[in-house]
Amino acid sequence: MKLDFQKDGYHFLSDDTSKLDEKTLFLKTAQNTAYYDTLESKPKMISVEDLITYWDLQKMKVVGVTGTNGKTTVTAAIYSFLLDLDEKPALQGTRGLFAQEKRIEDKSMTTPSILETLHNMKQTMDLGCNYFIMEVSSHAIDQKRIEGLVFALKVHTNVTSDHLDYHGTVEEYRRVKSLFFADESPKLLNKDDLKNITYNPNGAQSYGVDEPATFKVQAFSLLHGITAGIKHLQTEATFHSPMVGLFNLFNLMAAIGSVQMLTGRNIEEICEVVEYFAGVSGRMEVVSRDPLVIVDFAHTDDGMHAVLESMKDRDISVVFGAGGNRDKEKRPRMGAVAGRYANKIYVTSDNPRDEVAEYILEDILVGLHGKDNVTACPDRRLAIKLALDALEENEVLLILGKGDEDYQEIKGVKHSFDDREVVRELLSL
Repeated sequence: MKLDFQKDGYHFLSDDTSKLDEKTLFLKTAQNTAYYDTLESKPKMISVEDLITYWDLQKMKVVGVTGTNGKTTVTAAIYSFLLDLDEKPALQGTRGLFAQEKRIEDKSMTTPSILETLHNMKQTMDLGCNYFIMEVSSHAIDQKRIEGLVFALKVHTNVTSDHLDYHGTVEEYRRVKSLFFADESPKLLNKDDLKNITYNPNGAQSYGVDEPATFKVQAFSLLHGITAGIKHLQTEATFHSPMVGLFNLFNLMAAIGSVQMLTGRNIEEICEVVEYFAGVSGRMEVVSRDPLVIVDFAHTDDGMHAVLESMKDRDISVVFGAGGNRDKEKRPRMGAVAGRYANKIYVTSDNPRDEVAEYILEDILVGLHGKDNVTACPDRRLAIKLALDALEENEVLLILGKGDEDYQEIKGVKHSFDDREVVRELLSL
């Protein structure tokens, strides 16, 4: 990355040693230090901490949300609630960069390089924002892509199993996630999931549905959205949300607790704005209510478990696949999860990438051995059509794996494909 940058006679700033020249100042980071050390002629450099000071970014309250599932929804909910409470937040994550209720930058990595993050903070601070809400991935923690940032709040959604192709083992994945919560920063933790991480108790508060917590759900209903009565210390409040599913109750509690910790506002005031947040595109997105069809990004066995468990009061029909060139070990586990919850199962293509779709389906079907009402159909559009045609009253159809993606990647080519648009076309909505 190379940015316009005026300081000490320099005109540009870059964290890439291949883009350096006499007019470009070098940002030295944990990621590029090894490359910098190999340079025969050492260019003038600036540290991450010095750049933060130079741009005056310490004025922004940085909020980092990490977890296997829920990062995108929780960060978006915090952003939405703060906007509705007349605060000035910015949001960075999988869906891009947002400020003043507008998208400033398109979709990118969950957590980009530290230079891109600092540049995004500078852009949004110049627009008047004083909160910077960001998703924090396990890769970013491990690769120190959040170095130098001082967090006003760190939020834990859940830690199960993901990215084992990178981390190797579940234990290593959990260890890396736990590193984020090792300091004394203010932190908000999912009390129902604490067995999966270690953390520094200094500055820690919690939210929970089953377990006692600082922000506690006392009663809830998942009919016609989410309605919950909650308690924070001695204060009680009720909220309603158009979102669906038990895990979205956890996501909303994380966001409510975060906003209270950041602003000090009464939870009654925060709960009043919850209903205006309808969720994130492609995350438990209700595409049709009659019949009930929901599209979600869940693409791991743990993600599928969370989605299907949250809808277990309904008869479930599910369409899903698994991505190619990724963790193959999860495929039969994904099949087993579908077999545990769904009455009708349609195994299909996701993003096959460089693999043969039929082979991926075979891996998934191992976990469905002996199950009834299982259909294997590599053509994703046809699989969705078959599922819709067979959908009965009181059933819900869950189409999982791709969420708001508008393409299907096959042999290096991205073909136009959006689960939501396919459903609307087939239902003529």
